[in-house]
Amino acid sequence: MLSSKARSYLRMMGNELEPVVYIGREGVSEAIISQADGVLETRELVKVRLLPDKGLTARAIAEILAGATGADIVQVVGNNFLLFRASVKKPRIELPAD
Repeated sequence: MLSSKARSYLRMMGNELEPVVYIGREGVSEAIISQADGVLETRELVKVRLLPDKGLTARAIAEILAGATGADIVQVVGNNFLLFRASVKKPRIELPAD
């Protein structure tokens, strides 16, 4: 669970990111989970874009993807959301102390 200070710091960093994972009408598949897992391991912070669809909301998909990858949801805005998971092998982002 992220503190509010850490969440704020990650939101600031996420403003500059472009989405690298796109979720279409198929929803969250094994391929999407695998792609997000790989990106989280290398970058730690990933922006995901949900393409317009009449299915689940961005919040619901963020919760599914975060649960499947072990990540924390940083922010959900419109059809975009940020996920964070500290890398086990090579941490890159140092979170501020509480």
